[in-house]
Amino acid sequence: MHSPAMLSAEDLIKRYGDRRALDGFTLSIAPGEICGLIGHNGAGKTTFVEIVTGLIRPDAGVVTVDGRTPAQARDRIGLAPQELALYLPATLRQNLRLFGGLAGLRGRSLRAAITQTAERLLLTDCLDRPVGLLSGGQRRRAQAATALLHRPRLLLLDEPTVGADPETRAALLDLIKEVAATGTAVCYTTHYLPELVDLGATLALCSAGRVIARGDQDSLLAGLPGHLDITRPDGSVDQITTPDPTAELARLLAAGVRPSAVDIRPATLDDLYHSLAVTR
Repeated sequence: MHSPAMLSAEDLIKRYGDRRALDGFTLSIAPGEICGLIGHNGAGKTTFVEIVTGLIRPDAGVVTVDGRTPAQARDRIGLAPQELALYLPATLRQNLRLFGGLAGLRGRSLRAAITQTAERLLLTDCLDRPVGLLSGGQRRRAQAATALLHRPRLLLLDEPTVGADPETRAALLDLIKEVAATGTAVCYTTHYLPELVDLGATLALCSAGRVIARGDQDSLLAGLPGHLDITRPDGSVDQITTPDPTAELARLLAAGVRPSAVDIRPATLDDLYHSLAVTR
């Protein structure tokens, strides 16, 4: 049996004047699944996240979180928005107390959550410093900490590693995988596609306000052409796009081609992204 979706969105429509930011957007994410939400700027990703969190309402369509409306499920949702949403003059500890309290944590549970989350995100030494004095990477981790404190059932991360240093990126990705392993559904919006490979994420590719491709990485990449670069003895390079680079190399060798170097590259998420988004 399939687990019921933790997040379910059906035929969402959101208009801003004559423009449709969402135009039949449909997506479901199961408990424990990490879903990479990808697409060009203006594809509708951030609007979708804002609807799921209840910040805005759709003009049509239905969205539920754990079987509840966004308003009813606020304590089940953790959000790390694209733009920093922290109180800069306050210390990190004060920020975490505020966000943890808004999520329903109190007393000993709140203190334990702050300690554990700060430790996992390499922020223990920053707890009593004003957020405004933290580095860019520390602020990114601090924003993620506000989303993770209450161990949400649905975690929404909108470009969480933009401008992040390698230490921040590694700490965030490791914790996201751990959180998903406990059953939390994760919606991860990013333009940095290698992160989705690291996370083992399924994919939802958006264009013009709707999801145009959905599935696991292997199935979506199957059948896409790969790349074969043949360097000849004179230094010239033949760049070949072909469904089967290995078979094409064998054909060229049988035809007498004697390369000085060969580079075979299977299809990547970048190829998938461009093949779908450019042609829709």
